Amino acid sequence: MIQPPGDVDPMQHQPAPTVPLVVPDLGLSSQPIVLSLWLVPQGQRVLAGDRVAELAAGVATIDLAAPVAGRCLRQLVDEDTAVLPGTVLAEFLAEDDAP
Repeated sequence: MIQPPGDVDPMQHQPAPTVPLVVPDLGLSSQPIVLSLWLVPQGQRVLAGDRVAELAAGVATIDLAAPVAGRCLRQLVDEDTAVLPGTVLAEFLAEDDAP
């Protein structure tokens, strides 16, 4: 069956969109922010809200939560790396049946 351009064949598998884990604006413009620790390895399944990474800013430690239930598909930043608000740290693949 030929489909007109622009139509999507529902039988074709479309890759699921990823959900980013982003460094929030912590209001700490004078303090450098460092990704101090990954709490889950790449590939690990998580629930939405699970602690997945730890940021350090001066003497403060900030936990980052999984944005969705699913799997940590890719960690894009290494531990002990300085980051800025808005930096994408990881990509998560949402899964209905996680973990």
